[in-house]
Amino acid sequence: MESLVKFVQDEFVTKIDLPVFAAGDTITVFYEIKEGAKTRTQFFRGTVIQRRGSGSSETFTIRKMSGSIGVERIFPVNLPALQKIEVNKRGKVRRARIFYFRGLTGKKARITERRR
Repeated sequence: MESLVKFVQDEFVTKIDLPVFAAGDTITVFYEIKEGAKTRTQFFRGTVIQRRGSGSSETFTIRKMSGSIGVERIFPVNLPALQKIEVNKRGKVRRARIFYFRGLTGKKARITERRR
């Protein structure tokens, strides 16, 4: 049964070429919003908290600060409305899921940039 699901995912799900990014990176996600008959492109820029899953069910969570309120959004990797992803900064973190980032404020909420 698992192989059948994997076969269907590989054959019928369209793949989007995404840049390589991980937890701690600051990225900008451009996605399409439909409002009635009109469509527009909106972006969401923030820090990647986690990537989870594999294959067509993979998702990633982004957190940004809107004023003094933290806003998180979960994006599926193969979302049809997803247009592109830009990696703005590479962050240096030691974990794959940085949930501790939610509790940090001010200068402690900075993530140092990874050298190339």
